[in-house]
Order: sequence, then structure tokens, then C-alpha cells
Amino acid sequence: MKKILITIILGIFLVSMISAVGEASYCCERTNDGAWCQNSPEDSCDDSYKTAPTSCEATAYCRLGTCIDSVEGTCMDNTPGKICEAEEGVWKEGDTDDLEQCQLGCCLIGDQAAFVTQTSCKRLSAKYGLETNYRTDIGSEIVCIASATSDIKGACVFEKEYEITCSFITKNECDKLNVEGSETTFYLDTLCSAESLETNCGSSKQTTCVDGRDEVYFLDTCGNLANIYDASKVDSDGHATDQNYWAEIKTKGESCNSGESNADSATCGSCDYFLGSTCRDYDRTEDNRRPSFGDYICRDLSCTYEGKRYSHGETWCAEAAGTSEIIFDKDEEADPLKENLAGSRYSRLVCYNGEVNVEPCADFRQEVCIASEIEGFSTAACRVNMWQDCASQEDEDDCENTDKRDCKWVDSYTVKCVAKYSPGFNFWEAEGEAEDLCGAASTTCIVTYEKSLGGSKECVDNCECIGQGWEDKMNEACVSIGDCGVKDNYLRYEGYNDED
Repeated sequence: MKKILITIILGIFLVSMISAVGEASYCCERTNDGAWCQNSPEDSCDDSYKTAPTSCEATAYCRLGTCIDSVEGTCMDNTPGKICEAEEGVWKEGDTDDLEQCQLGCCLIGDQAAFVTQTSCKRLSAKYGLETNYRTDIGSEIVCIASATSDIKGACVFEKEYEITCSFITKNECDKLNVEGSETTFYLDTLCSAESLETNCGSSKQTTCVDGRDEVYFLDTCGNLANIYDASKVDSDGHATDQNYWAEIKTKGESCNSGESNADSATCGSCDYFLGSTCRDYDRTEDNRRPSFGDYICRDLSCTYEGKRYSHGETWCAEAAGTSEIIFDKDEEADPLKENLAGSRYSRLVCYNGEVNVEPCADFRQEVCIASEIEGFSTAACRVNMWQDCASQEDEDDCENTDKRDCKWVDSYTVKCVAKYSPGFNFWEAEGEAEDLCGAASTTCIVTYEKSLGGSKECVDNCECIGQGWEDKMNEACVSIGDCGVKDNYLRYEGYNDED
């Protein structure tokens, strides 16, 4: 009896295993949940994409390789080609070790080092505006970082004209410094204003900006760079109130208000470009931008546009004359019949370094501006307006398939499927496409009347076509196709043709 029971249980277990394996033996190029290249049951696969009864590793469309970000210069191993394509990367077969674009080297920028690809090194160079030295002969990150240590700055002390003086330079520079009748001594991570060095360099209330850095820095009395400007570290005469701050190199994290923008701060020079500030000379016409000491301040890089404040780097859609309302997402679209007047176009606005720049989308509304907001930070982009085949769609689901087109199904029109964002075109040109496009919405309605013996007439067929209501509805269909029908231009001027 026990043998029979064990056999039955084992049989059920094996059947369950076989069933489970059978359910998960398909490779979905995309699942119904939107995930790419997943081993899942067949009913989990999106029918619009490829499906194969095997593991994804064995398929051509989901085989693994390396995804290269050609802008940032980064490489990601074991990435399916489809995911790489979705992320706008370049997919290559093989591992990162096999690809020339993914080989790492030592990127020396100023007094810093990073073990990155050559593309990343060039991007860092462009970002900070500094020359780079890319070393392919250095094959490890440890050696790369160590190779930069000789370029770390410190106090180089020497005697000149019978005085002990100092230069804040690198060890390499200090070792090569040729001072007649004197030897140089280098003090790592030490400022020239340190009292212990007994040099003629001391604290001061002078400040400066440094190429490639965001922050405002103190200068000592010899003109050497000191730590980040902090008004509490000196008195009104420029004497140090914190001897340690004028003796040792402090990191940004050890400086005033670290992690904040400090835009327009009179007392703190710990600027941060990514938080919306950077070192600039102060504007003498504005009292609120005057620093307590020195001539430089963390300039606020935000912008004011039409009464609203935007952070540095924010982008948003312009409410340009004649375009539709701002489009936020697929669930909150603008009404295509309200605006999009002749001559109007969408535009994206950018707040950059305290100035608002206009970036027009493609003319004739062939692109629309899409905006979104994440935790109060606005982003916007121009994207293609996919209106071209709206009028040929005869099914509502096909019409409103947002993956393929920007269309809207309207039951009350002769043309059921219309552009969600009506385009523009050269309607004034005889050889243009305007006549064919606008003609798609043209319609004729013949109204039949019966005359009674008494001479009165009564409508008996297509009576709904009588009056301004029907004309207005038909004009809406024309307007939705593009610059057709009775329509003002984007400045709200009527056309010159007054034909009824």
C-alpha cells in the first residue's frame, strides 16, 4: 500500500514538473507586461512580437551581447539586442573584453584620474574643458589612480630673496622647480597659508574662480589657491578665524553648505553646477548678489519665464500662439480641434546657465512637444507627429494605436479617424499635397423638399444638413486633417478668401 502511495505521489510530482517546464518554455521577445526577452508561458507573450518555444539564449532576436552607449562611452555585458535598441544603444556580439570600443585605459584630467573608455575620457574632457592624457598602457584602475598622485597639489616651500615663500603646485612641479640657492620642500595636502610652514603667505579675503571647477575659492596673500570660500573663516581684515581651514586642504564635503546649490549666497562659495549654480563674478547692479568678501559668487543658473521659475537644465513646452494645449502624456492629450492654426508650430524651451533658449520643433507641426514632470522638475522633447495615415483607418482600434500613429476616432464626422495634432502643409502651392489631403474630408449633402398643393415646402430627406450646425461640424472634420476648411492663422487673422 505504501509503495502504491509513494508511486502515485511521485507520479503527480513528475507531472507537475513537466507541466511547469512546458508552461515556461517559450521566449517572449516582449511580454504582455512590457518586459523584453523573457522566458515565460506562451500566454504571457505579446502577440505583436516574436515568440519561440525555446529559451531566449537560443534565439536570434534575444541573444546576449554587449550594449554600447556611444555618447557616454559605457559598455554593458549580457544585454539582449532588443533591450539595447530600446535604450538607443549600439549592440555588438561578444563580451566587452573582445570589443575595441569597450577597452579601458587611464584618463588623466588635470589632477584627477579615471579608468574608463576613450569615449568616456573625451566626454569628461569636454565637460570640464580640460586637456586629457589617455594612457592605454596602464591596464588597471589601481595603477591608474596611483599614477595621478604625483599631480596632487600641496605646499612647495622655498627661499626667495631672503624670504621663505610658497607656491601651491603639484609635487612634480615642485621637484622640477629651479630656485637659485634654495632647495624646495613639498608638503602634501597642505596650504601655503599654514602657520606651521612659517612662510610669507597668509589668509586673505580675496577670492577667485578656477577653470573646470564650480566653486568659489579663497586666495592667500601670495595669490595661491586655498579652500572653498566661506566668509566665516576670515574677519573683515582678512585674518584667519579658523587656522585649520587655512592650513589643510578641505574637500567639498567638508566645506560650507555641502550638497546645496548656494546660489546667490553672500557667505558660501560651495557652488554646484548640477544643482543650478557656478562660480561667476557678481553683478554689481544687484545688491542681493554681492558677496561678503571678494568679487565672485555662486551665480544662480535658474531662469524666470512668464512669471514662473525654472531650474537650470529644465525643459518645457512653449505655449506658442496657435498650437494645441501642452501635451503631458498619452492619457492627457490636447484637443486637436481647438488650435493648431495655420502657421503655428510647437517649440521646446530650455533653461541653461540662467538664460531661456527656444528650440523649435519641426515646421508644419510635423513634430509635437511632449512634456512631463518628475518631482517638480520639468522635461520636454520634440517628437514626430504620426498623422499621415489617419484618414485611411476604418477601425477605431487601428486608428488609436498609439504605437503606430497619432490619431483620434470621432464618431460624428464623415472621416472617422482624424489627426490628434493636425499638421500643416503648403496649402498655397498649386502643386502641393493640400488639395488631396483636404479633399478627404469633402462631403456633399443633398436635401430633398416636397411642395404641398398650397405651395409650402417641407424637408423630407437629409434635413440634418440644413443650418449652420451641420456646416460647423463638417468644418471641424476639415480642420482636424490639417490647414483645411475655414481656419484663422496663428495670429488670429482670417484668410483673404471670403467665399461662403
